[in-house]
Amino acid sequence: MDETVAEFFRRTILKIPMTEMMTILKAWNFLSENQLQTVNFRQRKESLVQDLVLLCQEKHASLNDAALLDIVYTQFHRHQKVWDVFQMSKGAGGDTDLFDMEQFKNSFKKILQRALKNVTVSFRDAEENAVWIRIAWGTQYRKPNQYKPAYVVYYSQTPYAFTSSSQLKSNLPLLAQTFETHNSTTPLQERSLGLDINMDSRIIHENKIEKERVQRVTQEIFGDYPQPRLEFAQYKLETKFKSDLNGGILADREEPLRCLVKFSSPHLLEALKSLAPAGIADAPLSPLLTCIPNKGMNYFKIRDK
Repeated sequence: MDETVAEFFRRTILKIPMTEMMTILKAWNFLSENQLQTVNFRQRKESLVQDLVLLCQEKHASLNDAALLDIVYTQFHRHQKVWDVFQMSKGAGGDTDLFDMEQFKNSFKKILQRALKNVTVSFRDAEENAVWIRIAWGTQYRKPNQYKPAYVVYYSQTPYAFTSSSQLKSNLPLLAQTFETHNSTTPLQERSLGLDINMDSRIIHENKIEKERVQRVTQEIFGDYPQPRLEFAQYKLETKFKSDLNGGILADREEPLRCLVKFSSPHLLEALKSLAPAGIADAPLSPLLTCIPNKGMNYFKIRDK
């Protein structure tokens, strides 16, 4: 197990609450009962994580094993995520009774990896004929980002798929094409599926009100017209370190901290305008970013009042 996979394990285990650690590890079903009994679960979390990573190394755990652990954690905390519900339409006369889950997994993964070179796909079966799909997206030039995955819950006997990820929106057409291509080439499902983004009116979109608020706030700030073209904005920071914690080296420092932050894009203002609707940032954005058009500036100095 290389350092990248070991770090993935470490960060995944770190986010598991201590009160759920044993439950989630048992549900993962990778480490045996005997192996878990050798671990002191009452020690400090950092030491516990180190012991568990060593056990995974001894058992030659893979990237996929770490991804499965992340899926288990997400299943336990699925209510903390916002899920979008998509209804897939089928052609007339389609038969949904026959379905080979293993064939679906193999086909889905191959189609996605042919379309995008750098992507990792992991599956975990769940109850009610559901399969959890974890997709770590990359690009043609970058390896998959394991820390910002997309999750898809697909129910094989229903026309519904549930998705949760801010990163998924830009890859939604590719995901839809993967479902469509798989179903057009699988003999067990002689039908064509398309991802219908206009959801069934009977389905409750839990995040509809929040999305409407984000759109309204964004329009109030940026307007509904094209933004002026700007390629960068630069912020120079000169401020004392502030912390809720008492003491510390930085808190006692008399000299202000100095740094330079630069945002760049071929069309920076349009990029900023799209952040909140895409789910990448909260709305409203910081006034330091939204004030650029009003002030007519792209150089700023931030000092203590």
